[in-house]
Amino acid sequence: MPATVIHAAIFTAGALIGGSLAAIATRRNLPRQPAERAVIEIDTYTGRTQLSESQASFAASSILKYGNPGPICDLLRRQAFVVGYDRRLRHPSWTAEHLTAARLSKSPDNPPVTGDRSKSTFGEDEELPSRFRATLKDYFRSGYDRGHMVPAADAKTSQTAMDETFLLSNIAPQVGVGFNRHYWAYLEDWCRKLTNNFTDVYVFTVPLYLPKLDPDGKWRVTYEVIGSPPNVSVPTHFAKVVLASKPSSSSSSSVPELSTGAFVVPNAAIPEDAPLESFIVPVEAVERAAGLTLFSESVKSNSVHICKRTQCRVTVRRFDEAQRRLKGKV
Repeated sequence: MPATVIHAAIFTAGALIGGSLAAIATRRNLPRQPAERAVIEIDTYTGRTQLSESQASFAASSILKYGNPGPICDLLRRQAFVVGYDRRLRHPSWTAEHLTAARLSKSPDNPPVTGDRSKSTFGEDEELPSRFRATLKDYFRSGYDRGHMVPAADAKTSQTAMDETFLLSNIAPQVGVGFNRHYWAYLEDWCRKLTNNFTDVYVFTVPLYLPKLDPDGKWRVTYEVIGSPPNVSVPTHFAKVVLASKPSSSSSSSVPELSTGAFVVPNAAIPEDAPLESFIVPVEAVERAAGLTLFSESVKSNSVHICKRTQCRVTVRRFDEAQRRLKGKV
């Protein structure tokens, strides 16, 4: 998919999801009522009555007397990463990880790597309610790879950390040839290589559902759902959003230098010679499209784009050849 189309889709998604601002209204309190009565406020902008915090809490507990719909996402804490799991889509809403040279064991002085990918197997995440989990049979003969959001290669510090990347709560359906086994793997490798130039690298991986322009001139979001019955949604795109820091080059400043960048790639075969810079989008565009806040406004305003401080180019390496030697691990 051409980069211009990706940019149009992600900005449209942002507008659809978070384009309007809430009106700010002034409020006035009515005279204090006796203790047994609730304090009521009137929104002078809309004319609507509003309950006090205590009464709102009581009303909520009464309304939800027979059941609470549950969390927006499940926060799953792992040894090497964190997942925000979407029960409806049955894959991560986002994943977050902190990479350093030491954690990737790039130096002989670092602790030895103990995680062995060949000993890990895909499996359901038993921390999740069974009816909201992705299952192995959902992916069986689906035509999609079980794509890691946090790569196994980022979690080599222990076998447990490695095994946790194979839980299906860290997995989303990805096109195999040309994407998961190729360009996506190159992008993951690029993120790891950032630790050669930066002290700390934070990586967010975000599955996206972006609209496309149909022949009738209208924008629509269309995606496949796999499984029997259909359970697991197939993202149209994936985003890698990075924040990298290193000590300031100025001896008079103790504030680290921050670099940020966001890349959105379609869940499709991508030519190996496609420039990584062609997939750059603003961080805010990913946030609007996904309904997330990844970085504070302060971080955004005090950082430079990562491509200004390091080379934004993937290295083509045949990761899939090694994968073939590990049957069932793709």
